[in-house]
Amino acid sequence: MKYPLYDNVEIMEHPLIKHKISKMRDVETGSKEFREYVNEIAMLMGYEVTRDLPLMDIQVQTPLAIAKTQIIAGKKLAVVPILRAGLGMVDGMLKLMPNVKVGHIGLYRDHETLQPVEYYCKLPEDIATRDAIIVDPMLATGVSSAAAVGFLKDRGVKNIKFVCIVAAPEGIKAIAEAHPDIDIYCGTVDECLNEHGYILPGLGDAGDRIFGTK
Repeated sequence: MKYPLYDNVEIMEHPLIKHKISKMRDVETGSKEFREYVNEIAMLMGYEVTRDLPLMDIQVQTPLAIAKTQIIAGKKLAVVPILRAGLGMVDGMLKLMPNVKVGHIGLYRDHETLQPVEYYCKLPEDIATRDAIIVDPMLATGVSSAAAVGFLKDRGVKNIKFVCIVAAPEGIKAIAEAHPDIDIYCGTVDECLNEHGYILPGLGDAGDRIFGTK
């Protein structure tokens, strides 16, 4: 489903995604189960994110005859999690695309200014030749997400997709207007941000819940 205000924003409608996000929200869900839900949702969203991969025609010898069929046409991809919570989505993506390369962008949000601070950036050497899928469970203010997209563009990446599980309208607005040329995929869109920049109703701090920290 397209987000009403921006044509480049897609909201997932699959029942399994909705069900698993509901389980993630529950304060009683422990770290083990939370990690599993993040992983599973990332894999489910990956089907939609990769829907436009180009195909090429091939012939395959089956046990009975020659089959005229198709395979992915050698598209070079990279999955780039925003640390640290984005790490929870990587395995789900890799289950679908085991041969992609993985980069890492380390950002944290200053809780007073709400601005992103970079502390780490390690990308494949050939990142400029790859299509990149940035993953982060939460799209809150959108400032860090927009900064991560900018980092990849600065390194020559032409085709970028951003994938999150829970988004706030403020975050969608920030990244969609800063980068109208990228596709944005959201598992769900919540009501708003609170005065501290956290998504309401949200699911708490995704990084803390994934890794069992406070």
